[in-house]
Amino acid sequence: MAHQYFTEEHDLFRQSVKQFIDTEVKPHLNKWEEDKKIPREVFIKMASHGFLGINFDEAYGGTNNDFWYTVAYLEELNKAGFAGISASVSVHQYMATNHIASAGNEALKSKYLTKAIAGEWIGSIAITEPGAGSDVANIRTTATRDGDHYVINGNKTFITNGVYGNFVTVACKTDPAAGVGGISLIVVDAGTPGYTVKKLDKMGWHSSDTAEMFFDNVRVPVSQLVGKEGQGFFYIMESFQLERLVAAIMAVAASEDIVAETLKYMHERAAFGKPLAKFQVLRHKLVDLITEIEITKQFVYHCCWKQANNIFAVKECSMAKMKASELCKTASDECLQIFGGNGYMNGYPVERAYRDARIGTIVAGTTEIMKEIIAKTVIDGVNYESTYASMRTASNDVPQAAAATASASPQSINNNHKNQTKTEMDKLPETAKEILYSLPGRLKEDKVDETTAGVFHFTMEGEGEFTIELKNKQIIVEDGLVGTPTCEVKAKAADYVDIELGRTNPQMAFMMGKIKISNLGEMMKFMGLFRKLV
Repeated sequence: MAHQYFTEEHDLFRQSVKQFIDTEVKPHLNKWEEDKKIPREVFIKMASHGFLGINFDEAYGGTNNDFWYTVAYLEELNKAGFAGISASVSVHQYMATNHIASAGNEALKSKYLTKAIAGEWIGSIAITEPGAGSDVANIRTTATRDGDHYVINGNKTFITNGVYGNFVTVACKTDPAAGVGGISLIVVDAGTPGYTVKKLDKMGWHSSDTAEMFFDNVRVPVSQLVGKEGQGFFYIMESFQLERLVAAIMAVAASEDIVAETLKYMHERAAFGKPLAKFQVLRHKLVDLITEIEITKQFVYHCCWKQANNIFAVKECSMAKMKASELCKTASDECLQIFGGNGYMNGYPVERAYRDARIGTIVAGTTEIMKEIIAKTVIDGVNYESTYASMRTASNDVPQAAAATASASPQSINNNHKNQTKTEMDKLPETAKEILYSLPGRLKEDKVDETTAGVFHFTMEGEGEFTIELKNKQIIVEDGLVGTPTCEVKAKAADYVDIELGRTNPQMAFMMGKIKISNLGEMMKFMGLFRKLV
C-alpha cells in the first residue's frame, strides 16, 4: 500500500505477521484466556519468524530493522483482538530486554538478550511497588552491596510476565541516600533463593500473567548490574518514551479492531426490520470514532517518525499515549453500547475489548501523569532532554582529567574570602565562574574538618572549565581541570546560573539532563558545605 512511512518491505513483513497471527495465534486465544497462560512454545515460534528481535543487533540473533517494522508488528498483533498476548510480548521485547540491550555489558547481552530473542527465555521488568508506581524515585526495594554480590530486599507488584518469566530486570535502591541517583537496575533469575512470586487475578489481559514479587535477602552477583550503578532512574526515564509509544501504537490498533468488529455486527444485526448499519445515530457514532482513531493514528505515526530518527519526544509520546489509551477506552465503551445486551455477554469480542482497554489508561503512566508531564512542557517551559547515552557513560571512576593548559592562569582562593564585605556578598554573581569563585566566601565552617576532601571538575559550556578542591579546611578554585576528580559536573553555564539563583529547580534540572553529575552522592555532600546564594 502507498504510504509515506511504510515501504514495500514493511508491507511484506506485515503480511507475514498477519499470516502468523491468523494461523498460530487466533485459533488458540480463547483457550489461552481460559488457562490464563500463554504456552512457552508460542514465543519460540514467534522467534523463529524473527518477531522477537526486530530492533536488536544481529550479533544476538536480532534483525536490526528500523522502527517501522516494530509499528507494523505491533499493529497486526493487536488486531488479533486479545490484548493479553500483546502485553506479554511487548513487555518481553520492548521493556524487559530493552535495558539490557541499551545499557548492559557484553556478558549480560550474551546471556539474556540472545535467549530472549530466540524465545527460549521470557523476561519481565519490575519497577512498580505497592507504594510507588509512576513515582519511580520513591521505590523502596533495596540492593545492598556485600562483597561480589548485591542483597535485594523488598517487593514489586503488577509485573507482567512475572509468574512464568525466566528473568526480571529489577529497579532497586543501591544508595538510598542519593535519591534518584541511587537507583540501579539488576537482573534476577527465576528460582534464585529468596525470590518468590504470587500470581494476581485481574480484570482483563487474562492470557498474560501478572505477579507480585517478593525479594527476601536475594543474593545476586554484581555482574548482574545493568549499566552503571546509580543510573537506573535515568535508564527508566529514557525508556518510558518507547514504552509509552508502544502503548499508543497498541491502543490505536485495538481501537481499529473493535470498530471493525462492531461494523461487522451492525451489518448482521437487524432491528425494526433493517440492519443496525442503517440507523443514522449509530452510523454517525461509528463515523466519529473512525475519525478520531484516524487522527490519533496519524499523530502516533508522527511520534514513531521521531523515534525512528532518534528524536527524544517526551511531550509528543506522552500526548500519544494519553490520547490513544483514552480513545481505546471510549471506543470499547461506545461499541459495547451498539452491541446492546450481547455486548455484556462473555464470548463477544467487545466484552473482552472493554475489559482489556480499561487498563490502558493506567499502565506505562496514568493519564493524570501524562497530563502533568505535558503541562510541564507547554505551561512551565520544561525542556526534557535525552540522558541515556550520557548517563550510560558517566562513571565514578572517570579517567584523570586533562591538566590546565600553560596559558591558563590558576587563581587559588582560600577561606580569606569569608572576609568579603557585606556589599560584595549582597551583589549576586551573574556568571557561572563568579558563582564558583564565590564558594569560599559561602563555606559553612562548622561543616568542614581536616578529613573533608575532594576534587570537583565543573565544565560550564559557554564559560570554560574549573576545578574546586577541598583540602585542609580550605576551598581552592582555579581555571582548568586539574587532578583526578571525585565528581564531574557538566552543564550549560546559563542553566547552572539559573539553578544557583533559584530560577530552576535543581532536581528537575538533573532529571531533565540539563546538569549531568557523575557521582550524585558526592555532589550532594559537596553542596551541603555552602550557604545558598538566594
